[in-house]
This record gives sequence, structure tokens and C-alpha cells, in this order.
Amino acid sequence: MKLRWGALTLAGVLALTACGAEAEAPTAAAGGGGGGGSLVWAVETQPITFNPHQWGQNKARLLVRNQFDALIARGRNGEFLPWLATSWKVSKDGLTYTFQLRDGVTFHDGEKFDAASVKANLDQLVSPGYNPAVAAIQLRNFGEAEVTGTHTLKITLKAPDGLFLDFLSSPYAGQVSPKSLKNAKDLKAGGADLVGTGPFILDRFTPGQEVHYKRNPAYNWPPAGSAHQGPAHLSEVTYRFLPEAAVRVGALTSGQVQVIEGVPATEIGLIKSDPQLKLETSLNSGSAFSYYFNQSHAPFDDKRVREAFRDAVDVDAVLDSVYQGTAERAWSIVGQGSPQFYDASLENTFGANPQRANKLLDEAGWDKRDTEGFRVKDGKRLTVRAVNSAPYVRDRRDILAQAIQAAVKQSAGIDFQVRLVDQGTAQKAYDDNQFDVFENSRGDTDAGAALNLILPKGAAINRTHFESAELDKLLAEASASSDVAERRELYAKAQKLVAGEALLLPLYVPADQIAHSANVTGITFEPVSGTPNSAYDLRIGT
Repeated sequence: MKLRWGALTLAGVLALTACGAEAEAPTAAAGGGGGGGSLVWAVETQPITFNPHQWGQNKARLLVRNQFDALIARGRNGEFLPWLATSWKVSKDGLTYTFQLRDGVTFHDGEKFDAASVKANLDQLVSPGYNPAVAAIQLRNFGEAEVTGTHTLKITLKAPDGLFLDFLSSPYAGQVSPKSLKNAKDLKAGGADLVGTGPFILDRFTPGQEVHYKRNPAYNWPPAGSAHQGPAHLSEVTYRFLPEAAVRVGALTSGQVQVIEGVPATEIGLIKSDPQLKLETSLNSGSAFSYYFNQSHAPFDDKRVREAFRDAVDVDAVLDSVYQGTAERAWSIVGQGSPQFYDASLENTFGANPQRANKLLDEAGWDKRDTEGFRVKDGKRLTVRAVNSAPYVRDRRDILAQAIQAAVKQSAGIDFQVRLVDQGTAQKAYDDNQFDVFENSRGDTDAGAALNLILPKGAAINRTHFESAELDKLLAEASASSDVAERRELYAKAQKLVAGEALLLPLYVPADQIAHSANVTGITFEPVSGTPNSAYDLRIGT
């Protein structure tokens, strides 16, 4: 059985592919070694928004970082480092944070960066309807921001929050000019009229084709740990949206682009064998890519059916067939890219057991088969529906779904149906509760943020509809603590509870794969998140 595609999405994919096939060659470097130059980078996914406050696609993180700076950066060992904030103090009770901010920083529209602008950003983030998920999770304990000096800001929390500094280092906390917050034509979508303080200025966006950035000549405030100071090396960088993996690779090998991300497993050997190309890879932090089971209605309201679906899939075999040994198998809701909180004790505790899967389905009353071999009960086929939003599909997840579809039919007689549709159609299905599987991975630098978005009762994307007072208590205690060892213990208990309830099928740990021309240097990944850094340190030549 083939996947069913939404007609609009398929048309969009074809249009994007056509654009990529006709792309012109990039402008030659205008003097390497930091003297300028133009770079073209092909990306897999077009951003839904260029507003950092609304950011939600891990693949779009590097674009956000080009244009917007945060108050805090992360170091190689996960430590918090100065950026737009030069220093900060936390009160003994964990409720008051006092920040000293950089002087001399300007937004792209000429407005001054100061304490009042940070307050304006925080107030915007918690304004009703702006970003309910951030307001409910990352800023749920935010009380108020008070300007106590031109470059001094005091933030008061309603309760201690171990995730607060992590939030201030995330793209969500990218600083936007208060003037553009008021005057942007489409605030939530962002674009050229929503400006930050970053090393590049977004000056052109052509939907379905590309986004173009030019260097910010005034930039002189990179985060601690950057490879250089002052403006970016490149004079401009263009990101082309090429969703088809073969098109991206072809654009690189033919010289149309100099960097690509989302390198498919089938092409890794080709990249490695070419002396003119280089390959860089990094695991992402946060939650693993998983299938979450909606237990608010049949068939996954029965734990035996959830366990059966999980046991019906030989994840190692499926991943090997799709990714040819390049994917990291996941065992928990937390991925191995977050080693601080990943619970390795869950490894090899479930899955790849069709005998058990069939026994569980028999016990659950799905003990008959129709003419196509699918299980039935009371005349109804055992059907499991997934509705996936096209802008979030990456890493050949559509091909992975086909492999899982075939596996659960063959091993257990489950009819797994997948629709790939536009974002609006997918959201309506979620709102109307017309789905059984919700696929998701989160790239949060602190895995606790992902857990709080997905698991607690009433959480923004709790689409399993699972409720557990015990789980909510574990997550609340972990979020309130700044003690890493205590949080690790609490999150381990949460992961075991989730696994015991069979709330999801963990599949793989997302990673970024970047291939680039050998003369492009400065390709690095963000510490902790494992996602590609902005183009700030990139250069052409030596």
C-alpha cells in the first residue's frame, strides 16, 4: 500500500524541485580569506516563519541565528556564556535574575539595543495568542521584567525554573527590534521588515525558491567562543530551498551551490570519495524522532495495541533499509544527542517481537483477518492513521513511513495509513482529533523543554492525550531544579514511565549532515543543540 499525498503538497514539492533544477551557478568568491565572497547553501526545508519568537523547525535554526542574537550562548560543555548580556546574577531563592547588557549594539533598523528592548521582547512573548506554547512552557514562570538602568534588566520569576537560562540562549529569545515588532506587516511570519542585531540582514525572500542575506557591516558582538570578532567573512549568503535530496546533491556536485544539508544515506559514499567535497555530521539534542500514539480513542486506547504496534516493527532493520547504517537508533523519548538526560537502561527492552505483537492483538480481540490480511474486530479493520505536515518532513521520513507501513502489515496485520498534507490540513486533523499517530522530534538544547511540551496534561503538543499525575509531578520537580544530577534522576523516572505505558515508538535520533566544497571553511555545529551554526564564521578559501 502506498502513502496518500495531499495534492497541494505534492504540487508544492514539484514546484520547488523545478526551481532547484534550473538554479543558476553561484557568484564566485570576491576575494577569499575573509575579504567577502558570496555563498549559496541548499537547504531541505523552507521556514514556516522568519520570526525567532515563532521558530519551531530545527532545520530553520541556522537561518534564525543569521539574523537574530540571544542574550546568552552555550559553550562546548553546555555552560552558559555571555552574548548580548555581558553578565548576570541569580538571587539565592532563584527568583530574580539581574542582567548587564552590552552597550553599543544596534538593530538592523538603527534602533539601539538596551534593557527596554529586551523587556519589549519578553512582554511580546507572553502577550495573549502570540506564542501560547512558549508562554505555557518556557515562560510559564515569568513574572515581570523591570528596566533598572539603560543596560540593566531585572527579571522576576514566579517560581524557580531550571529551564530559564536555556530559554534565553535559544532562538525563541532572539532579540527583535521593538520598532519592527510594532510595524512588521506580518509579525508572526517575519521577513525583511522584522529585524534583529545579527551578523546578517535578511533582504530578500522568494517563497518556494530562496532567501538572501547580506552582511551586517556594523556587527561586532558575537557570542563568547566565536572563531573571530567583527563582521562576518562573507558579504552575502543565499539559502535555496531544494526539498529533493537528489537535487541538492546534484546542485553541489555540479557547482551550483557550495554547501548542502540533509545529505541522504545513498549519497554519503559519493561525497566521501570526492576530494573536492567534505562531509560533516552531528547528532541533534532534544527528543528523538518518534511515533506518538493517540490513546484518546480506539485502537490505541488499549495499551495492548500500543505495545503490539511497537513490537511489530524491527526498528533496526527498517532504519538500515532507509538510512543504510547512518541513523542512530532511538530507545527513549529523549535522544542520545542529550547525553545528560538520556536513560540508556531502556535500550533493548522492547521491539522486534512479532510473536508477542500478534499475541497481544489476539488478546485485544483483533483475532480475525480480512481478505487482504489485515486484522479486524466487529467488522472493523485495525486501521492506524497518521497525518503529517509537509514543512516538518525531513530525513526521508516519508520513505521511513512506507517501510514501517509494510512492516506492521506483514508482521501483525495492522493497516497503517499515512497522509502527507499542508500545515493547515494537518493542524485541523490534530484539532479535530482525527489521527492515531503523531510523529515528532524536538531540537531543544535542554531535553526538559521537549518533555514539558509533549507529556504533561494540557501541554501544547500532548497529542497522546495521556494524563498522569505522577508524570506531571516528575517533570515539574525537574523543571524547578538547577541540580543536573537531580534532574537526571527525575527524567530517568519519567522516561521509564513513558516506556512502560507504551506511549510512543522511538525511531531514530535526528542529526544534521552537511556536505560542502573543500574550499568552504568554518562549517561548525552549535554546542549542545548539534545543529549547524549560522554563516558568521564561514569563509571561502583560507
